[in-house]
Amino acid sequence: MELLPRRVGPLLPLPSGECGCTPGLLCRESGEDGYFRAREQERRVNITQQLVRGPSSFIPVGQIVQEGAQTDGRHLFLEAFVSTGRVEHTTMVMGLHPEYLARFWKTQYHLLHMDGPLPFPDRHYVAIMAAARHQCSYLVNLHMSEFLQVGGNPEWLHGLQCAPQKLRNLNEINKILAHRPWLVTKEHIEALLKTEQSSWSLAELIHALVLLTHYHSLASFVFGCGINPESDQEGGRPPSPRNCESTNQEDMINGSSGRDAMQEVEALMERMKLLQLEEEVASQEEMETRFEKEKAESSFVAPADLADHALTPSILCFVEDPEFGYQDFTRRGEQTPPTFRAQDYTWEDHGYSLINRLLPEVGQLLDEKFQVVYNLTYHTMAMHSGVDTSMLRRAIWNYIHCVFGIRYDDYDYGEVNQLLERSLKVYIKTVACYPEKTNKRMYTGFWRHFRHSEKVHVNLLLLEARMQAALLYALRAITRYMT
Repeated sequence: MELLPRRVGPLLPLPSGECGCTPGLLCRESGEDGYFRAREQERRVNITQQLVRGPSSFIPVGQIVQEGAQTDGRHLFLEAFVSTGRVEHTTMVMGLHPEYLARFWKTQYHLLHMDGPLPFPDRHYVAIMAAARHQCSYLVNLHMSEFLQVGGNPEWLHGLQCAPQKLRNLNEINKILAHRPWLVTKEHIEALLKTEQSSWSLAELIHALVLLTHYHSLASFVFGCGINPESDQEGGRPPSPRNCESTNQEDMINGSSGRDAMQEVEALMERMKLLQLEEEVASQEEMETRFEKEKAESSFVAPADLADHALTPSILCFVEDPEFGYQDFTRRGEQTPPTFRAQDYTWEDHGYSLINRLLPEVGQLLDEKFQVVYNLTYHTMAMHSGVDTSMLRRAIWNYIHCVFGIRYDDYDYGEVNQLLERSLKVYIKTVACYPEKTNKRMYTGFWRHFRHSEKVHVNLLLLEARMQAALLYALRAITRYMT
C-alpha cells in the first residue's frame, strides 16, 4: 500500500500505529483496517461536532445526510480527515458530488501542499488576499490558521502593510481578477515580472494567479451555499440575518407554492424538449446579436441590495481599494470593452498548455476538474429521471461566461432566456459577481422543487466557470506579454 501524501505543516495529534510509524501515514505493518479502526471514534466525534449546527445555513443537515447517503463520498471525508485533521464544511457540502470533490480536493491539495515555486506560507497568504476581496471571513480565518501552521510570520497577519512588498504587489491584479478580469493586460504582468528587488518569476506568478482565481471562486461557493464557519474558527462571521430571512425550501414546496414549483419544472422540461427538436440554425450575425442582447440584459440582473457593507477590521486590513468592485461588462453610456471570443483563446488549446508548461501537473488537474463538473450528470431533474441535462448545464456555464464578457461563436444565446428563469439568473450573477450579497431568499427562490444536491451542482458550475473565465483573461495577458 502506498503512503498517503502527508500535509505540509503539523497535523492534529493522531496516535502512532503499533509499529511506531509516523502519525498521519498509513503503513504496511499496521494495515489499513487497523489504522481506520483506531481513528473511527475520533472521526465520528469530529464530524458529529461539526454537524451540530450544520455545514450550511441554506441546506438542512438532514438533507445533506440524506442526499449524501446516496453517494459514495464517505471515503473522501475520511481521506480528508486523515490528511488534514478535519472535514471542512465546504468538503461536506461538495461531498454531495463525490466525483467532483475528489478532483477538487486533489487540485487544492496540490496547490497548497505539494512542491511548487511559491513558499508554503506565501500560498496561504495569497489565499487570504483573494478571499478578503469578497469579505469571505470563512476562508480568511481558515487560511490565517493554515499560514501559521506552516511557519508563516505572524506579523504579516496584521495586514497587507506588514507583508513583503512582493506579495503586496499582487494587490492590483488580485482586485482586477476578483471583480473585472477583462481589465487585465500584459502591462500588469510586466509590472510584476520586472519590478526591481521584488519581482516574480513567471512560474511563481502562474502559481499565484491560479491560487487567486481558485479562492475568488471558492468564495462564491462559500456564499452561494451558505457555508457556516467551522466550529473552531475564532471570529468567523456567522450567517447574517439576510441569510436566514426565508422559510425552509421544504416549506416552499408544499401547498399552492409547491404546485407552482412542480409546474415550473414541467414547463422547463417542455422547453428543453422543444429546443432539442428545433432544426433551425441561426446565422452567425443572429447568434452575435443574441449574445449582445443577453450581455446587455444581464446589466439589469442584479441583487436588489447593492449597498456597501462595512468590512470588519479583520478583513479590511487585507484589502486595498475596498470600493473597487464588479461593474457590468456592458455599462450604459460607456465604451464597451471588446468581447472575449472564446475561440480566439481557448482553455483547451492555449491556457492548459501554458499552465502545464510552467506549473507541471496543475494544468492537468484543472482540466480534469473543469471537465468533471461540466459533464457531471445523474440524468435526473427534480422528480424526473432519464433526463439529458446537457443543454441546461451548457446554458448555465455560458451565461456565467457571458456576464464576464466571454462569447462562444457556436452557441445560440437565445437558449439562455429559454432555460434560465429570472430568479436563477439573479442568483447566478450574484454568486459569481457579488457573492457576499447572496442570501437564503435567493437560494430558495430558484428551482423550488429541485433537490439541494442539484442546487449545489449549480454552485459547482459557478465556481469552475468563474475560475476558468478569470484564468483565461490572465493567461491571455501572459501570452501577449511573452509574444
